[in-house]
Amino acid sequence: MTNPPPPDPRSSQLGFDELIGIVVAFAAIGAIFFWVIGRKDEGLNLTGLPIPNATASPTPAAPLPPVLPQESPLPQAIDPSTPEASGNLTPVVPIPVDPTAASRTIPLAPAPVVVAPAPVAVAPAPTASATPSPTPTASPPARVLNFTDIPANYWARPYIQAMAQRNIVAGFTDRTFRPDRPITRAEFAAILQKAFNKQSAQNAPNFKDVPAGLWANAAIKQAATTGFLKGYPNNTFLPNQEIPRAQVFVALASGLGLAPPANPAQVLQAYQDAPQIPNYAKPGVAAATASGLVVNYPKTNLLKPTQAATRAEVAAAIYQALAQAGSVEKIPSQYQVQPK
Repeated sequence: MTNPPPPDPRSSQLGFDELIGIVVAFAAIGAIFFWVIGRKDEGLNLTGLPIPNATASPTPAAPLPPVLPQESPLPQAIDPSTPEASGNLTPVVPIPVDPTAASRTIPLAPAPVVVAPAPVAVAPAPTASATPSPTPTASPPARVLNFTDIPANYWARPYIQAMAQRNIVAGFTDRTFRPDRPITRAEFAAILQKAFNKQSAQNAPNFKDVPAGLWANAAIKQAATTGFLKGYPNNTFLPNQEIPRAQVFVALASGLGLAPPANPAQVLQAYQDAPQIPNYAKPGVAAATASGLVVNYPKTNLLKPTQAATRAEVAAAIYQALAQAGSVEKIPSQYQVQPK
């Protein structure tokens, strides 16, 4: 029986090249393992895209543009024939609003961190004086108004503009003022109420032709209790009667307490039509003339005392009364009567 040959000792041992390969493989595996351990906070990125830094502050999105509020039109007058009933000015065309804007959803970006500014010391506002304001009052002008029927060279334009800016008189819904339109006693009372802040000195009369629901009821009562206007016999006021020019100046002189001059007849010589002035009105017209309240157009020497006063003439007279009281700046006019 023949014995098998002994095994080749070289077949049970690894060669030098195999050992080198194993060492290199383990070294690569170890390098990968330590690289993975070193990036454990960043997580695995299998997409190949850069991973955002979780600790970095997000970049704030650009702020949204401010939303402008819709411009509200001025309110319309209650009655186009009596704009002073509400004191509203001519309307302004509103800005159209997109009806779909409310239904659109705007994605919100992460809110950026806002650092509050350091507080700034603000000086306290001065304490208002306890001294009461004068009786005639006029609010500061708010806007420039251009009525379509008041040209730039119209004689009463400065008075009308100044009175409308202070919301004492109003235009109509068609952007007109109608300066030559006669004015009624009720409309005149409404203008007086807005122009002068005067406390009532007596109980308000109950005129039988001024119902409680009349738009000018409160203005008429205030004009009667503050001495501007009086009623007629039989406890009537005649609110819809056109007011004569002489009565306008008597009302202003009476309500503002303007003393008549020592010689009223001499002052009234400034008017060629002075004989047409009613006897009851002569002291008041003379007082208004001496105080610079009378503005006559187109001739300063014609008072036209029995003619119905127009909206332009009333605006000029009341503004002159406010200027005489120091509530507004005086407006020079070539048609202002200069007493002799």
